[in-house]
Amino acid sequence: MSVVGDLLREVIERDGSDLHLIAGDPPRMRLYGDLITMREEPLAQDALREALSEIIPTSATDTLARNDQVDFAYAVEGLARFRVNAFRHLGGMGAIMRSIPAEAQSLEELRLPDVIGQLCKESSGLILVTGKTGSGKSTTLAAMVDDINRRMKGHILTIEDPIEFVHERKNCLISQREIGLHSPSFADALHSALREDPDVILVGELRDLETMSTAITAAEMGILVMGTLHTNGAIQTVDRIVNAFPSEKQSHVRTMLSTSLRGVISQQLCKKKGAEGRVPAFEVMVNTAAVSNLLRQGKLDQIESAMQAGAKAGMLTMDTALQDLLDRRFIAGREAYEKAISKDRFRIYADQPNR
Repeated sequence: MSVVGDLLREVIERDGSDLHLIAGDPPRMRLYGDLITMREEPLAQDALREALSEIIPTSATDTLARNDQVDFAYAVEGLARFRVNAFRHLGGMGAIMRSIPAEAQSLEELRLPDVIGQLCKESSGLILVTGKTGSGKSTTLAAMVDDINRRMKGHILTIEDPIEFVHERKNCLISQREIGLHSPSFADALHSALREDPDVILVGELRDLETMSTAITAAEMGILVMGTLHTNGAIQTVDRIVNAFPSEKQSHVRTMLSTSLRGVISQQLCKKKGAEGRVPAFEVMVNTAAVSNLLRQGKLDQIESAMQAGAKAGMLTMDTALQDLLDRRFIAGREAYEKAISKDRFRIYADQPNR
């Protein structure tokens, strides 16, 4: 096996999530949130360039030459699939390779909040899964797609960059399109999807105004649209979408979201207390009548109060989820403080790493 293959196998065997290859530096891996060194010797520039040239698809080579970076998927038979970002930097080539499980886990296996399963039963509207890079958004979305694939008979269409989880056809017809390979952009693929009779559309990332606008329109047309944003928290997510539009259109966008948005799931991965591994913390906003009214009026600052009062609808704030993990001794006090939205609430734990 190649040098890259050997390193990837070690990442999987040690339960790592990412392999970092940077010319001039030793190879590193992301293990339970920390970046650790795998070898002492640095990666030679020429050797790394040659190793990466062996795994970069022909279709991605031109993109790398043109843009000095490229995203693609790479599979090692019998091991796993990986999402790869290869790029040029000051010292030569570099690549970050994130492992993708061979199969999507179920909602039950991931122990996701019950409300997420309820959101999967919606027949139309917009569901957003948010969080920073590496927070497990793709894993959550894959479980949601798998749940729909098992329950209903319809057409699920995914638009990704690159394709991560490969879904088998169960009860649903599955169409998976990759940006750069099957379509030039998310917006173009989404426009095309509206003419492809989908019941569910998964948009890997709502990157720009056109993609956001088309996704909201699709949700209003009676399609269930699921997508991701790199935002922390439900309120920040809504604010990000609204502010992506020109000021004269923001009132109309809030009105559209008040009727088409079904829910926002925000997540973080927290280090387990006294054990290896990480545990997810979820914030869930469901678009109840109270939340819808606040969205329409633009009173986003009051949504958190509505979420706190909406426990019966399955709503959770991030700080409530962290407090629950802390009380159940799944995470330490310092970790709760670092992940909290309202630091004052957890400040008492800030200097108690083992609490």
